[in-house]
Amino acid sequence: MFIPNESLFMPQIIIDKIVRSKRKTVVLTITEDAELIVHAPMRTSLHYIHGLVTKNLPWIEKKKAAVNKLNMDYKPKEFVDGEEFLYLGNVYTLKLSDQKQIELNDHLIFPRAYLPRAKEKLKEWYRAQALPVISKRVAYYSLMTGCKYKSVKISTAKKRWGSCGPSGTLNFSWRLIMTPAEIVDYLVVHEVSHIKHRNHSAEYWNMVKTILPYYKEHNKWLRENGRLLGL
Repeated sequence: MFIPNESLFMPQIIIDKIVRSKRKTVVLTITEDAELIVHAPMRTSLHYIHGLVTKNLPWIEKKKAAVNKLNMDYKPKEFVDGEEFLYLGNVYTLKLSDQKQIELNDHLIFPRAYLPRAKEKLKEWYRAQALPVISKRVAYYSLMTGCKYKSVKISTAKKRWGSCGPSGTLNFSWRLIMTPAEIVDYLVVHEVSHIKHRNHSAEYWNMVKTILPYYKEHNKWLRENGRLLGL
């Protein structure tokens, strides 16, 4: 359960959100926007949270600084010859062409006619490529786990990588097609597992770990690199 108006101001730092649930431990998280989120059990006092944040202040400041640097280093694409783009974790250089369609071979061939709407056109292409790739992995892990889903959709979400709707519809951000194949699998397993477990309980994470023993490494990769995946 998330209590929207619950936050905590401290002289050194601001806790942007406190998310309470049936979990047993307190976890501190720094988001892609350098916000501090505290995940805590329902009855954990603000006094205890204050003490934990104070104790971990050096770590919090270090993580916030690292995230802010990443955000400063991120540069929007200019769509010029030789610029690098990602597809399933591989780097392709952009090559402008007079042809009519975007094509991926040794380079990312991009029509000059698309330049006035370059970002929109490439995003459409990424979404079109993502659907069959991700759908195939969803079908594979659905069969493996016995978790039946309704459909797969590719969203335009900027911050949320995936979600599992109550009807069994699985949504994935178009940006996922930029990540390595093992990261795609991690996000797919993450959402497929939610069909059986509608929370992030110990049972849920045990299921994810059974399928992907190294899921924590994939999650870490996404936290550290996700902000840089965009146009």
